Amino acid sequence: MKFVKTLILGGLFTTATSQVNAQAIDLDQLLKTIEQGQQVQTVQNKQREQAFISSQSQQVAKLKQVQNNRNRLLQQSENLETQFEENEIKLGNLTGALNKRMGSLKELFGVLQQVAGDTKNKFSTSNISAELPGRGKFMDELAQKMGESSKLASIEDIEKVWFELQREMTEQGKVKRFESEVIISGGSKIKQEVVRVGAFNLISNGKYLEYNDNTQSLSELTRQPTGRFLDSAQDMQIAKSGFVDFYLDPTGGSILGLLVQAPGVDEQVHQGGSVGYVILAVGLIALIISLERFISLFLIGGKMRRQLKDKVARDDNPLGRVMKIKDQFPHVAYDTLELKLSEAILREMPKITRNLTLIKIISVVAPLLGLLGTVTGMINTFQAITLFGTGDPKLMAGGISQALVTTVLGLVVAIPTVFLYTILNTRSKGLLLTLQEQSAGIIAERSESSELNKEGA
Repeated sequence: MKFVKTLILGGLFTTATSQVNAQAIDLDQLLKTIEQGQQVQTVQNKQREQAFISSQSQQVAKLKQVQNNRNRLLQQSENLETQFEENEIKLGNLTGALNKRMGSLKELFGVLQQVAGDTKNKFSTSNISAELPGRGKFMDELAQKMGESSKLASIEDIEKVWFELQREMTEQGKVKRFESEVIISGGSKIKQEVVRVGAFNLISNGKYLEYNDNTQSLSELTRQPTGRFLDSAQDMQIAKSGFVDFYLDPTGGSILGLLVQAPGVDEQVHQGGSVGYVILAVGLIALIISLERFISLFLIGGKMRRQLKDKVARDDNPLGRVMKIKDQFPHVAYDTLELKLSEAILREMPKITRNLTLIKIISVVAPLLGLLGTVTGMINTFQAITLFGTGDPKLMAGGISQALVTTVLGLVVAIPTVFLYTILNTRSKGLLLTLQEQSAGIIAERSESSELNKEGA
């Protein structure tokens, strides 16, 4: 405080001195001015000291209040710790007494908890829940209750678990019909009849359904299995009694889910790509040509059979045109007639064997095109493996499967085309053989008549 006063006096003295120098006052006036400033400063200092002393008292009171509060909380903490230890001892004693009284029941409740949990999972994937919803909720609540040591199962709870298990086994052997809302393709809901085949399959309107336990809803499969499975589903939907052939899914939908993922025939054809389309186009051309050849050879053969029964040669069939050579050259030697008949047969041969070579070429080229598509598909597969590695087996299997589709298409076209070519070639050779046979008969007849004429002469 003395130091503060000294500084204040020094400041006043300096200020007064500067004012004296500025106004050129005398020493008495200067002394009076300093005395007045000292009095004013003394009053201010006392006010400041009083305020500081008052603030110090308040701070001391607050400090004492905080210390008292801390002591109270420490005492409360000690009391709580003591109470916690006492409660721990009591809890241990009560837990021991509970375990001793429960005895074998504790094992029973543990098994009950496990059974309830497993049954809840079973009900969530069972198709029977589509007709009997809400069973899994009770099992879930019971399993949670059994997990708490403070709650025990009642006789009613145990009997209900037994009842639900028994009902599940009983319903697995039944085929039942019930009304329910079904989500069809497009997203709309329609209430219609649903047929439940045990716990295996759900069908409605001749289509397979799937049950979602989270939303407790029925919906049609996005992709339906192949035709024979749908035919059996329609038969089951229509049947009212008796026995019906039906394809069961013993897994409750897993096998059916794999079946619908398998690509159909049209999808496999599209997997062949551009090469597959070329093979199919070539096969279609071979089929059209074979059909035209079958019809033509059938008509030619019929006309030739009628010509064999008729002595008058007609121009509407190859045999009649060959037989007309005999009438056109009645007096030539038999060797000359033989040449004329051979020439006529050669003229008829292109009409009978037309386009057979093209069918044979297609039967050879089709598997080669399939092999080309397989090689290009394998190249693309190996490029994908180079980029993405072999971590995904489905990637490799899918690529190889698509590559082999063209080989299958090539064989599908080549095998029947070979049979068609063989049949058509055999039939055409049979017609040519008939022409040659009749030609040989005409030559023999001319030769015999020439010999008779010579003997008569």
